[in-house]
Amino acid sequence: MSDTAAVGFRSERGPVLIALMLTTGLIAIDATILATAVPSVVGDLGEFDQFPWLFSVYLLAQAVSVPIYSKLADTFGRKPIVLIGVGLFLLGSILCAVAWNMGALILFRVIQGLGAGAAAPMTMTIVGDLYTVAERAKVQGYIASVWAISSVVGPALGGVFSQFTSWRWIFLVNIPLCLIAGWALLRFYHEAVERRRHRIDYAGAALLTVGLTAIILGLLEGGNAWAWSSIQSIGCFAVGAIALVAFALVERRAAEPVLDLAIFRRRLISSTTLVSLGIGALLTGVTSFVPSYLETSIGVVPLLSGLAVAALTLGWPLSASLSGRLYLRIGFRATVVLGAVIALVGSIALAVIAPFPSPWLVAAVAFVMGFGLGWTAAPSLIAAQASVDWSERGVVTGTNAFARSAGSALGVAVFGSIANNVIASNGGVANATTIIPASAAVFIATAVIALLMLAAAAWMPRDRVISAEERAEPAADAV
Repeated sequence: MSDTAAVGFRSERGPVLIALMLTTGLIAIDATILATAVPSVVGDLGEFDQFPWLFSVYLLAQAVSVPIYSKLADTFGRKPIVLIGVGLFLLGSILCAVAWNMGALILFRVIQGLGAGAAAPMTMTIVGDLYTVAERAKVQGYIASVWAISSVVGPALGGVFSQFTSWRWIFLVNIPLCLIAGWALLRFYHEAVERRRHRIDYAGAALLTVGLTAIILGLLEGGNAWAWSSIQSIGCFAVGAIALVAFALVERRAAEPVLDLAIFRRRLISSTTLVSLGIGALLTGVTSFVPSYLETSIGVVPLLSGLAVAALTLGWPLSASLSGRLYLRIGFRATVVLGAVIALVGSIALAVIAPFPSPWLVAAVAFVMGFGLGWTAAPSLIAAQASVDWSERGVVTGTNAFARSAGSALGVAVFGSIANNVIASNGGVANATTIIPASAAVFIATAVIALLMLAAAAWMPRDRVISAEERAEPAADAV
């Protein structure tokens, strides 16, 4: 493969890029399409008190499986793992479409989440394998555009299916997309994997799964399904802590650890992981609280509040597509720091305008935040990928993806607790009077997270400007 080959749909790697975009689209649409259909789902299946688990178990299954899939991809190759992900997502979608009660639907969402845990990080790992450092930013623009389109198409499709057909089509629509993506990956994506005998770290995988499941479950449901001081919360964090300590001890002796903790001794990996953690929390602060803030305070219709939030995902792919030119000129660290500064400015602006709710102001601020995050997320991931070879790229990419999921879970817990405490101190009823101070407190916390993310970005090691030869470094032996 020529290392100067064009990047785009008509290039030699174009069919693989299309397959990766389709795979990303499955996850991106699913992230937004179900929210608008919740009333229809509850109306059909009942059990209103159980519907939050539709989102919690999906996020949980996705997050805890990412590190294991990533290690398996570094061991056996990317192709089988991404195909397993697409297959599980297809199976989960079919089962969700025929779910007969809320319990079954929640269980089948776990299967979908396990599929997403393999498919989402594998697409970015494959991008790191196939494209040079200079090309990756352009490809990141293509992938980011999928998220931008999905942020608008997802809620619209969910609303259309719920109103005019059935909520079950929300899951049925995934079937042709999965089949096309799977076929394209089988047909066009080929990789060369060194075949040798491996020693699977079963104990490490089991302990990591138990530990992460307990911790993330505690973060997601603490203050929601049960009180923070309850036996459930204490039990989750205790089990999680014990399992993770045992995991760390096991990994020190494992021949092929599922997650080599030594990678975190590298400043670049640690700093970019913290940046990704902050990105996940920032996204939660905006996407989870802005709609209720606008709808409750001034009666904005859900479609308009959703579009205000969507402005964030419109600024993101725009800057992500431009980030390559920037980091090739000024370096990864400077680009990530600049993006974090812009995101911080947007976060502060969101806190400042909180007492004056307006969907147009929020949309403008969200666009600025998204623009900053595009210059933060893509270059930090590419910097981490570029620092390792094929055998570690899956783990590094998976760690980055897991950190973002963990940041989202942590953000849900922290921001939710802040909002609930403010509302409780102002009468205990979420209305136009209480939602503004509660949202303002959340947006101030979001600005604090953005400041910490900027500190993590500044901690990244300094890097020099990439030379012309390095920009054209040969991609992996895969097409």
